[in-house]
Amino acid sequence: MSAATPKPEPKPEGLNAGFFENCARGQLCFQRCDDCQAWRHQPRHLCAACGSQEWSWQASSGRGSIFSWTVTHQSPHPAFAAEAPFAIVVVEMDEGVRMVSRLRGVEPQAIELGQRVEVELEPVTHEVALPYVRPLELSRENP
Repeated sequence: MSAATPKPEPKPEGLNAGFFENCARGQLCFQRCDDCQAWRHQPRHLCAACGSQEWSWQASSGRGSIFSWTVTHQSPHPAFAAEAPFAIVVVEMDEGVRMVSRLRGVEPQAIELGQRVEVELEPVTHEVALPYVRPLELSRENP
Protein backbone atom coordinates (compact mmCIF):
# COMPACT_ATOMS: atom_id res chain seq x y z
CA MET A 1 0.00 0.00 0.00
CA SER A 2 1.09 3.54 -0.61
CA ALA A 3 1.90 6.25 1.92
CA ALA A 4 -1.47 7.79 1.03
CA THR A 5 -3.28 5.05 2.94
CA PRO A 6 -5.52 6.84 5.46
CA LYS A 7 -4.83 6.31 9.13
CA PRO A 8 -7.53 4.55 11.11
CA GLU A 9 -9.51 6.84 13.40
CA PRO A 10 -11.17 6.09 16.71
CA LYS A 11 -14.94 5.85 16.71
CA PRO A 12 -16.39 7.86 19.60
CA GLU A 13 -19.11 5.59 20.96
CA GLY A 14 -20.59 4.94 24.37
CA LEU A 15 -18.54 6.13 27.32
CA ASN A 16 -15.43 6.85 25.25
CA ALA A 17 -17.36 9.44 23.21
CA GLY A 18 -17.04 11.97 26.04
CA PHE A 19 -13.27 11.53 26.13
CA PHE A 20 -12.93 12.28 22.41
CA GLU A 21 -15.51 15.10 22.48
CA ASN A 22 -13.54 16.87 25.21
CA CYS A 23 -10.29 16.36 23.30
CA ALA A 24 -11.92 17.78 20.15
CA ARG A 25 -12.85 20.88 22.19
CA GLY A 26 -9.18 21.23 23.19
CA GLN A 27 -9.42 19.85 26.73
CA LEU A 28 -7.98 16.59 28.04
CA CYS A 29 -10.50 15.27 30.57
CA PHE A 30 -10.86 12.08 32.58
CA GLN A 31 -13.79 10.73 34.52
CA ARG A 32 -13.85 11.55 38.22
CA CYS A 33 -16.13 10.04 40.83
CA ASP A 34 -18.49 12.64 42.28
CA ASP A 35 -18.65 10.74 45.59
CA CYS A 36 -15.05 9.75 46.46
CA GLN A 37 -13.21 11.98 43.94
CA ALA A 38 -11.22 9.06 42.45
CA TRP A 39 -9.99 9.64 38.90
CA ARG A 40 -10.39 6.93 36.27
CA HIS A 41 -9.38 6.13 32.73
CA GLN A 42 -10.56 4.23 30.62
CA PRO A 43 -14.12 5.50 31.05
CA ARG A 44 -16.54 3.18 32.84
CA HIS A 45 -19.92 3.29 34.52
CA LEU A 46 -18.92 2.47 38.11
CA CYS A 47 -16.15 3.78 40.34
CA ALA A 48 -13.63 1.04 41.13
CA ALA A 49 -12.86 2.70 44.48
CA CYS A 50 -16.38 3.09 45.92
CA GLY A 51 -18.84 1.61 43.40
CA SER A 52 -20.64 4.91 42.81
CA GLN A 53 -22.46 5.50 39.56
CA GLU A 54 -22.07 9.28 39.92
CA TRP A 55 -19.25 10.81 37.91
CA SER A 56 -18.32 13.77 35.74
CA TRP A 57 -15.65 14.71 33.23
CA GLN A 58 -12.91 16.77 34.90
CA ALA A 59 -10.04 18.63 33.26
CA SER A 60 -6.59 17.09 33.55
CA SER A 61 -3.38 19.03 34.06
CA GLY A 62 -2.22 17.34 30.87
CA ARG A 63 1.09 16.46 32.53
CA GLY A 64 2.57 13.20 33.67
CA SER A 65 5.57 10.88 33.69
CA ILE A 66 6.55 8.01 31.44
CA PHE A 67 5.66 4.80 33.26
CA SER A 68 6.57 2.35 30.47
CA TRP A 69 7.10 2.25 26.73
CA THR A 70 7.63 0.14 23.68
CA VAL A 71 9.21 0.98 20.36
CA THR A 72 7.38 -0.09 17.23
CA HIS A 73 9.81 -1.00 14.44
CA GLN A 74 7.35 -2.70 12.14
CA SER A 75 4.14 -0.78 11.62
CA PRO A 76 0.92 -2.62 12.46
CA HIS A 77 -0.87 -0.64 9.73
CA PRO A 78 0.43 0.54 6.31
CA ALA A 79 -0.47 4.18 7.05
CA PHE A 80 2.15 4.31 9.82
CA ALA A 81 4.97 2.51 7.95
CA ALA A 82 6.91 5.66 7.03
CA GLU A 83 6.90 6.80 10.68
CA ALA A 84 8.56 3.68 12.14
CA PRO A 85 10.33 3.36 14.46
CA PHE A 86 8.12 5.21 16.93
CA ALA A 87 7.44 4.98 20.65
CA ILE A 88 4.17 4.17 22.34
CA VAL A 89 4.23 5.16 26.00
CA VAL A 90 2.18 4.53 29.09
CA VAL A 91 1.99 7.86 30.92
CA GLU A 92 1.08 8.10 34.57
CA MET A 93 -0.80 11.36 34.60
CA ASP A 94 -0.47 13.71 37.57
CA GLU A 95 -4.06 12.78 38.49
CA GLY A 96 -2.97 9.16 38.96
CA VAL A 97 -4.57 7.57 35.90
CA ARG A 98 -2.49 5.93 33.19
CA MET A 99 -2.95 6.73 29.54
CA VAL A 100 -1.43 5.15 26.43
CA SER A 101 -0.19 7.59 23.82
CA ARG A 102 2.37 8.14 21.14
CA LEU A 103 5.52 10.02 22.16
CA ARG A 104 6.79 12.80 19.92
CA GLY A 105 9.91 14.91 20.09
CA VAL A 106 12.21 12.21 21.50
CA GLU A 107 14.20 9.59 19.65
CA PRO A 108 13.27 6.12 20.93
CA GLN A 109 16.77 5.46 22.30
CA ALA A 110 16.59 8.65 24.41
CA ILE A 111 13.40 7.80 26.32
CA GLU A 112 13.81 7.69 30.08
CA LEU A 113 11.65 6.10 32.76
CA GLY A 114 9.96 8.86 34.74
CA GLN A 115 10.57 11.46 32.03
CA ARG A 116 8.09 14.32 32.39
CA VAL A 117 5.73 14.81 29.46
CA GLU A 118 2.70 16.87 28.56
CA VAL A 119 -0.23 16.15 26.30
CA GLU A 120 -0.88 17.97 23.07
CA LEU A 121 -4.16 17.43 21.27
CA GLU A 122 -4.11 17.01 17.52
CA PRO A 123 -7.41 17.48 15.68
CA VAL A 124 -8.24 14.66 13.27
CA THR A 125 -11.85 15.60 12.46
CA HIS A 126 -14.32 18.06 14.01
CA GLU A 127 -15.40 15.20 16.35
CA VAL A 128 -12.01 13.69 17.20
CA ALA A 129 -8.68 14.99 18.45
CA LEU A 130 -5.95 12.57 19.49
CA PRO A 131 -3.74 13.05 22.53
CA TYR A 132 0.00 12.80 21.92
CA VAL A 133 2.72 13.49 24.46
CA ARG A 134 5.93 15.51 24.24
CA PRO A 135 8.71 16.08 26.74
CA LEU A 136 7.84 18.76 29.24
CA GLU A 137 10.30 21.58 29.10
CA LEU A 138 11.68 22.29 32.53
CA SER A 139 11.27 26.02 32.00
CA ARG A 140 7.54 25.53 31.39
CA GLU A 141 7.04 23.28 34.44
CA ASN A 142 9.03 25.50 36.79
CA PRO A 143 8.52 29.08 35.58
